[in-house]
Amino acid sequence: MTLAPPGDAAPEADPDDGGPLEGELLIAMPAMGDPRFAQTVIFMCSHGDDGAMGLIINKRARELSFADLLKQVGVNPGEGAEAFSVHFGGPVEMGRGFVLHSDDWEAPGATKPLSQGLALTATVDILRDMSAGRGPRQAVLALGYAGWAPGQLERELQANGWLICPSDPELVFGEDDEGKWRRAMLKIGVDPAKLSAQSGLA
Repeated sequence: MTLAPPGDAAPEADPDDGGPLEGELLIAMPAMGDPRFAQTVIFMCSHGDDGAMGLIINKRARELSFADLLKQVGVNPGEGAEAFSVHFGGPVEMGRGFVLHSDDWEAPGATKPLSQGLALTATVDILRDMSAGRGPRQAVLALGYAGWAPGQLERELQANGWLICPSDPELVFGEDDEGKWRRAMLKIGVDPAKLSAQSGLA
């Protein structure tokens, strides 16, 4: 697992002009054909003419603990290490780490501000501070990310592959990962049970 050196932002986290879906959540439809994205909720970190990038926020990487990850990057696990889990952020560059977090922590020149009081950092600095209890108040650590080429996400939305949901801290940072997909559906007024039944008849 790798992160950018201290002070260097990851290329996928470069600031840009944002986009209509930046800061929103994508909810996979029940008929999602790719099993890697089945019942996923994705926080959109960037969306624009160059494509889109997001992090799956409801799939745990159960085979790897935060303490194990810290050791891999040369950081001694501190008392704060037990408070965080490692997530599967997506199938692209799964050896790279990203931290989606509250904006009360910042690495100058390496943290990308997002909407709704959130930020994205991909350097070892934030892991070191999280381990020592000096990190952001809320954080999701993810390995890999979900990426779309220019126009790809728009086509998937037109094909009803995803629903769009407003983001909120409870959905993003809540510990009940298995319940996030259903809660996100209900948040936008969709009953997953009825939607699943309709999809099965289509």
